[in-house]
Amino acid sequence: MLLLRDVQRSDLGALHELARVLNSVNLPADRRDLAAIVQRSAASFACQIRNPLRRSYVFVLEDPGRRRVLGCSMVIAQHGTRESPCTFFDVAEREHYSSTLDRHFRHPVLSLGFHFDGPTEVGGLVVSPAERGSEAQPGKQLSYVRFLYMAMYPDRFRETVLAELMPPLAKNGQSEFWEACGRRFTGLDYQDADKMSRRNKEFIQQLFPAADLYATLLPPGVRRRLGAVGRPSRAAQRLLQEIGFRPAGRIDPFDGGPHYEARLDEVSLVRGHRTGRVAGGPPDRMSGDWLVGVSRPGERIRFRAVRAPAALAGESVHLPMEARNLLRVEPGERVHLVPIA
Repeated sequence: MLLLRDVQRSDLGALHELARVLNSVNLPADRRDLAAIVQRSAASFACQIRNPLRRSYVFVLEDPGRRRVLGCSMVIAQHGTRESPCTFFDVAEREHYSSTLDRHFRHPVLSLGFHFDGPTEVGGLVVSPAERGSEAQPGKQLSYVRFLYMAMYPDRFRETVLAELMPPLAKNGQSEFWEACGRRFTGLDYQDADKMSRRNKEFIQQLFPAADLYATLLPPGVRRRLGAVGRPSRAAQRLLQEIGFRPAGRIDPFDGGPHYEARLDEVSLVRGHRTGRVAGGPPDRMSGDWLVGVSRPGERIRFRAVRAPAALAGESVHLPMEARNLLRVEPGERVHLVPIA
């Protein structure tokens, strides 16, 4: 049984190794940036950031026997503010017809847009390459634990949840979409633009054209991959679709990857959220798999969760002893559960 918990400062080294696998905006492979992310997560779990929409949370999956971090994931309470808007291209289709030539065309059109009071974002999910495909399904646990936490505290998050999925990238890590589009308007290569956007997106607002862009003008290979999901992100895509996420008709302005969205209260895990108190004595017959979580604001580790079978009867929740030990719960303590198939 593995332990899901909030990230600690002592996890920084392991987090850096994971970030080197992903190196995304949410999880950059830079120790200084990661240290700031860990510090913000700690302040968020401790409710030390007064406005809950300014909080962000990092979860790690630990093998307690080996004391080894196997992966991580993240929730940003609000992606898109007046200071740093969520930036995207709306993707639409325009039709043109000439009666003189009897020619009819459908053109994909990109329109730059911004969210200044944006949605909650889930991201930063990465599993150590050595653990991928294992029976414990670490990716699923890390993906779903974010929704367990949001189900526990829905008032801390937005009504809509966004996931930005990575598209196919070139072997050297470059984005063909950025080379064909963004670089022409900014003069920056993909890595420099990506790094700068972590701190300030003003250059996108000022340098990208306000007029619509006809994707027909892009190279055919780039055009075909607009909104496509890269192979490493397809497992995450399937997990999100299983719980209710759908394409939002938008793409990332840096790499052309798709945006997926769902209403928080319509996510199947959140709808299946249950709560109850740990029962003492011998357990009843347990069935199904659940993510079981507990929150303790006053402790160093403020959030713990495990994947375990459970028996629910009214307010009583029977758990295996191993799960109780990892959660450090006693009979009578309240726990939260979401179903995990």
